[in-house]
Amino acid sequence: MKPFFNQPVGEVLQQFNVSPDQGLSSAEAKKKLEEAGPNQLASKKQKSIAVIFFEQFRSSMVVILLIAAAVSGVIGVMEGEGLTETFIILAILIVNAIIGVMEETKAQSSLDALNKMSAPRSKVLRDGEVTETVSTQLVPGDIVILDTGDIIPADMRLIEAVNLKIQESALTGESVPAEKSTEAIDTEDVPLGDRDNMAFSTGVITYGRGKGVIVSTGMDTEVGKIAGMLQSAQETETPMGKRLEQLGKILGYVALGICVLIFAVGMLYGNHWLEMFMMAVSLAVAAIPEGLQIVSTIVLAIGVQRLVKLNAIVRTLPSVESLGSTTVICSDKTGTLTQNKMTVVEGMVSGNRIDFRNPPVPEELSDDERILLNSSLLCTDAHLKMLPDGTHENAGDPTETAIVDIALALNLNKNEEDRKYPRVSEVPFDSERKRMATVNQMADGKLRVNVKGGLDEVLAVTTHILMHGKVRTITEEDITTIRNENNRMAKSALRVLSVAYRDIDRLPDRVDAETIERNLVFIGMLGMIDPARPEVVEAVKKCKTAGIRPVMITGDHKVTAVAIAAEIGIYTEGDKAVAGNVLQEIPDEELYRDIEKYSVYARVAPEHKVRIVKAWQSHGDIVAMTGDGVNDAPALKQADIGVSMGIVGTEVAKDASDVVLTDDNFATIVGAVEEGRRIYDNILKAIQFLLSANVGEVLLIFIASVFNLGNPLTPIMILWINLVTDSLPALALSMDPAEKDIMTRHPRDPKRGFFTRGMTWRIFYQGMTIGLISLAAYRIGFNDGGQQLGQTMAFAVLAFSQLLHVRNLHSNRRSSFRTSPMSNKALVLAILASAVLMLIVLFLPAIRDIFKIVEMDGVHWLYVVGLSFVPIIVVEAVKLLGINHTRDEY
Repeated sequence: MKPFFNQPVGEVLQQFNVSPDQGLSSAEAKKKLEEAGPNQLASKKQKSIAVIFFEQFRSSMVVILLIAAAVSGVIGVMEGEGLTETFIILAILIVNAIIGVMEETKAQSSLDALNKMSAPRSKVLRDGEVTETVSTQLVPGDIVILDTGDIIPADMRLIEAVNLKIQESALTGESVPAEKSTEAIDTEDVPLGDRDNMAFSTGVITYGRGKGVIVSTGMDTEVGKIAGMLQSAQETETPMGKRLEQLGKILGYVALGICVLIFAVGMLYGNHWLEMFMMAVSLAVAAIPEGLQIVSTIVLAIGVQRLVKLNAIVRTLPSVESLGSTTVICSDKTGTLTQNKMTVVEGMVSGNRIDFRNPPVPEELSDDERILLNSSLLCTDAHLKMLPDGTHENAGDPTETAIVDIALALNLNKNEEDRKYPRVSEVPFDSERKRMATVNQMADGKLRVNVKGGLDEVLAVTTHILMHGKVRTITEEDITTIRNENNRMAKSALRVLSVAYRDIDRLPDRVDAETIERNLVFIGMLGMIDPARPEVVEAVKKCKTAGIRPVMITGDHKVTAVAIAAEIGIYTEGDKAVAGNVLQEIPDEELYRDIEKYSVYARVAPEHKVRIVKAWQSHGDIVAMTGDGVNDAPALKQADIGVSMGIVGTEVAKDASDVVLTDDNFATIVGAVEEGRRIYDNILKAIQFLLSANVGEVLLIFIASVFNLGNPLTPIMILWINLVTDSLPALALSMDPAEKDIMTRHPRDPKRGFFTRGMTWRIFYQGMTIGLISLAAYRIGFNDGGQQLGQTMAFAVLAFSQLLHVRNLHSNRRSSFRTSPMSNKALVLAILASAVLMLIVLFLPAIRDIFKIVEMDGVHWLYVVGLSFVPIIVVEAVKLLGINHTRDEY
């Protein structure tokens, strides 16, 4: 069989038994999907549960514990005590490993779910209707609609190409986009870069539009054939994770040094080497917060899932950290600050205004009004889908769907008009000339060029005007009237589209803006409004109280942009607005200096966005930038947080972004920033909790060894405490609600690590408190009943004090008694579950014997309970004195 690029379009379609106008049926597509499999590359093989399980034993601390278990087993056998302690150490390590496996697989499944949610979508023709579907569901034979900004989902033979250019550098190495056609290629063995009638998976449409039939999917595509070279294993590692890993290494070295010191001091005291070895191991176990890094990753993953519910898909975990530090949000207007429901409300033709809020009866439309609607309707790429119940759905640019809606209300059906006056050529819209042109075959045999775009851009190529059914040369007076009407609409915050046409006898040899868009006849204007979202006003207020500067960037006229910005609170007295042509002339140094003065950027081309982002970043700001088009990709990459639109955004924009909004709503960005702050706060709480607990354990053992007071805790006890009191409460802290003032304090400086002076102080004094009360419990028990009672009391106080201490962490300033325990039910359950597990060890004789602890009487239980509440009393007193935090944290 000949390669597809050698076959004419008709042969390819016949081979797949598909109509270019109907596409596959749903039933055919389902059957082919079962045969060919999903349209995706073979993913990197996931680690098996067994591999993940054994990876939990790689850390140096676990190796030390395994050595300790072996030594303990040998000594136990020699002294006739058996392998009980060895089995206990191994059992706890296995339980820790199981928890690690559960956490790692949960984090991976969370990321996998997010990847599926952010999977690219394509416009496909099935059952005669254009619908959007996830690209993985595409099959050979599917007809795909291609527009500027789309990513090619599979290899396809082009069956329609209108000024189509595709960037294929990832596959061919060619830096310049390839111009495409539909003609069959006679030559065999044509290199990929020269197959002009093919579109290959991963290509990006940079210009024009087209249509193609899929010929291969998944691993059968050209990209699939070299998938092994393209795939790379990307482990999710956050900046915080890296900092915690470094912290773990530092703690490890410190612990090793202290262990050597303790062992040496103990030997000088004349203690048995095995006892000192086990004490050194105990301290090593106490010093390392084994779950710190995995807990932070899980907290981030849980936060990402919460963000999904807030309509924000975060594509990478590090972005969650950056969200909470955002200081500037540069937002597009249309669809983000507004409802994205453009509605045509006014018009002007033949010098007369049309009020579409109270639309005229269709039968009473004048000829000029019909020409205005007909030309604007034919010059749109929006899709109209009529539903069985009589309603309809639109797909496409909101401005164009507004035209489709108002025309349909006046009995002009987009689909019927397209059939009656078929499009034979076009010059697609681009952001530089801000116009679009189509050439349609009219009923009288002539060709009509229909043009729509911005007023200035349309007037620039206009020479005549339609007035009451007659065409005459346009005059300066006409232009003045038109501009005044345009300004009036713009001051009412209306977006104005100008419409013009020209009748021609035949297509020129070269169809482009220069040959088509000239000597036009001005018809009139359509004014439409996209009202502000009601929730945006409150979101803008929240931004400003949170120290975040909201900025509007739009392609609309300056007057329109300022009107909307003032309505929602972005533009206030004293602020400045700047148009793109003025911005173009401002030197970088001046823009960087004055950037904080500007709240509105109007008539801005996408390439200006990068300058705006860099200008804000030059002041040290963390910038979130929204975008939806191909040309927005550089700005999205340049921004600290690139935010793309999930509904109207192109796949290129989504691929370049860090966050995808599933509702295209500015309020969602603000909500995501608030959630980012909450997540970071809760991670800091978990870090503070785990490190203060570990500092307490280290101080307890260190002080006891230096003063030769005996070993207050065995490795088994510390392992159990870390297992019971660390994992569950630390994870449950991630569910803590945001503090009430979280959006009234200034953004966190991302350059500042989490070890602020306040954080270091809290870890030290809280750890010191836990360590000293545990030492006191040990000495009380030791004096009353010897080593075992002392260890029992230290064990109990250390565990229960940590479980009560976790309640101190809801706020660094407010009293814990002002926070309802039920505000975080997960934490209450975690504390109760951990307490029950501790009580089982303390009360069941068989388990007590395993841990080598003894039963306590009522008096000693009173000591345990009393001492366990000391951290709450101490922390409350420190909060009351106002020294639990420092100003640099807020």
